[in-house]
Amino acid sequence: MPLSQGQWQKSLTADHLAPVYLLAGEELLVLEAADALRAQAKKLGYSEREVIDVGQHFDWDDLARSAAGMSLFATRRLIDLRLPTGRPGTEGAKAINAFSADPPPDVTLLITAMEWSNKHDGAWSKKLDASGTMVVFNAPRPNEWGAWIGARLASHKLTATPDAIALLAERVEGNLLAAAQEIDKLVVLHGEGRIDAAEMETLVADSARYDAFKLTDAAFVGDGARALRILAGLRAEGDELIALMGWLVNQLQLALRLANANDLAAQVRIEHLWPAREQLFRKALRRAPREHWLQCLARASRIDRMAKGREFGNPWQEAERLIAAIAEPRAAAALA
Repeated sequence: MPLSQGQWQKSLTADHLAPVYLLAGEELLVLEAADALRAQAKKLGYSEREVIDVGQHFDWDDLARSAAGMSLFATRRLIDLRLPTGRPGTEGAKAINAFSADPPPDVTLLITAMEWSNKHDGAWSKKLDASGTMVVFNAPRPNEWGAWIGARLASHKLTATPDAIALLAERVEGNLLAAAQEIDKLVVLHGEGRIDAAEMETLVADSARYDAFKLTDAAFVGDGARALRILAGLRAEGDELIALMGWLVNQLQLALRLANANDLAAQVRIEHLWPAREQLFRKALRRAPREHWLQCLARASRIDRMAKGREFGNPWQEAERLIAAIAEPRAAAALA
C-alpha cells in the first residue's frame, strides 16, 4: 500500500533510501516532497543527480542506460525522472518495472508525477509499490484545510487562533500555492508567535480568485455556500453579469445535453470532457432530473434579459437564487 503522508515524513529520517520512489499527486506537495527526498539523499552521500524529463517522444531506453552508467566521481547516484502526466505508457511501464525488479546498487530512482487519480494506478505502479516506495499527495479536503494550514504554520514556528486559520482558508479558496505563499509572507511580516484574526486580516491579501469557471464548478459540484461567495466576490469586483450569464447558460446547456443523452458515456466523449469535469456533471445529474436543468436554463435566459434591461427584476438577486438551485435542487422552489 502507498505510504500515508505521515508515514512518508517518518521515512525521510531513515539512514538509507529505497531503490525507487514514486511521488504523485498535487503539484506543490509533490515538489516539496521531492525536495525533501533530494536533501536527504545529499546527506546520505548521493553526490550526483541526473534529471530526465519524459516528453512525448521520450526514449525509455535512456532510463536503462542511465541506470547502468558508471560515475567516476560519485559512489551514489539519484536519477530524477519527471513524468508530468503520470502515464508512462507500455514501454515506460516495462522500463520502470525492469528497474524496480533489479535496481543497480547505489542508484535510487525518483519518479514525480503531477497528475494522479485512480485511473493512473496500474500494474506498473503496483509493482513499484511492492519493491519501493509510493506516496500519493492529495490536496486537503474542505474539512481538512484548517488542520493543513495549522500544521504548515507550525512548521514555520507560527500558530494562529481558529478564527484566524478560518479567515486564511477562506481567503485562499482552496488554492494550495496561494496558501503556501501567504504563509511564507506571514513568516516575514509577523515572525514567530501567535496570530489572531485581526492580525491575519491586516497581513493577508485576498488571494481568492473569483471567476466564472470556479463559480459554475462550485455550483454544479453542489457546494452552494462557496458558489454564492464567489458570486458575491465577482459582483464586488465589478464583473459584468451579462458575461457571467453567458458562461452559465453554456454550462446549463451542456448539463441538459448530458441529461437528454441515451448513452451518457458516448455524449461525454462527444463533449470532450476531461475526467474531472465528467465526474462533476455526473454528480450534478444524479441530484436532479432533466426537467430541473431545463427549468434552470429557462431562468438563466430570463436573468440574462434582466441584465440587458429587457426585462424587469433584480438580476443579481435572481442569479443568487439560480446558483442555489443548481447547487441544491431542493432549493428549486426559489425559482418559482
